[in-house]
Amino acid sequence: MNPPISDLTDRAREIFRLVVEGYLNDGQPVGSKALAGEGSVNLSPASIRSVLADLESVGLLAAPHTSAGRMPTETGLRLFVDGMMQVAEPTKEERATIKQRLNDPGPIEHALEATSTLLSDITGAAGMVMVPQRDVRLRQLSLVSLAPNRALAVLVGEDGHVENRVVDMTNGADPSALEQASNYLTARIAGKTLPEAISEIDQEIASGKSALDHASSDLVQRGLAVWSEDTEQRPVLIVRGQANLLDDSALEDLERVRSLLDDLENKQSVASLLEDAKTADSTRIFIGAENRLFALSGSSVVASPYRDREGKVVGVLGVIGPTRLNYARVVPMVDFTARSLGKLIG
Repeated sequence: MNPPISDLTDRAREIFRLVVEGYLNDGQPVGSKALAGEGSVNLSPASIRSVLADLESVGLLAAPHTSAGRMPTETGLRLFVDGMMQVAEPTKEERATIKQRLNDPGPIEHALEATSTLLSDITGAAGMVMVPQRDVRLRQLSLVSLAPNRALAVLVGEDGHVENRVVDMTNGADPSALEQASNYLTARIAGKTLPEAISEIDQEIASGKSALDHASSDLVQRGLAVWSEDTEQRPVLIVRGQANLLDDSALEDLERVRSLLDDLENKQSVASLLEDAKTADSTRIFIGAENRLFALSGSSVVASPYRDREGKVVGVLGVIGPTRLNYARVVPMVDFTARSLGKLIG
């Protein structure tokens, strides 16, 4: 259990803060000589070492075997983040850059990819954006002939969003079958989400109540299949900037980095972690073993939900990197980016 900030003396609190900030700044353990040399601690190196030992005894600091200095434990980082950290809000120039990067015209998928890249660029970690589930209500699904054995399935949502997919037809289809299939599909999907429509139509065709001939029934099922497969295969998570994780410190702990990269390959599991941030009112921070997924790699995740104009959570974005992330800078950057993306999506 974390000792509360109030249990630390003013002297211990100040030394603890300096150690954490020094470690987050350059990733190196901080020693008593360095603290005494900064002049901000009016104590001898011997007295500072005594305080460092006390902080280590309560689990807030650790002394790696390769150095005489101290570094924060995950417990210490949590105490610092929750009770001592002073965030540095993005500057006017940084806010302008974020808005400009996100406002390029194009499909929403491009904006999501740009967001992930942006997060990576501004934080020096790997950026992640969870793709929003677009269970929009549908208006129309039409099948249009392209060639003797190919048709175009055109899906129109109630919000005016249009998507096209090519459907392969091994036995071809005449215009009357395409028209019958299109009319049937539009009548059944109107006002429903795609999963709702697929479930209803599958049941109706299986029961023999569809009143469709064999050719039209086959077209309906092919048209729905291409959309169902597309939905299942869409990435649930966009990750950019993995190369940022391979910094100089990574050479000292290749196994940790390899474990982290393996975790990122399993995007479904990472997306499940981000789901935990969906219900948060603000940015959440997961440090190391606090989350089982990253217990081995000792990584931290800073994540924030992004909302549409009605305040509904539509996705989550964030960054992942070593536990020595510059949290004071990363947290407000993630928060501002989430708000900016939400306004863009509407």
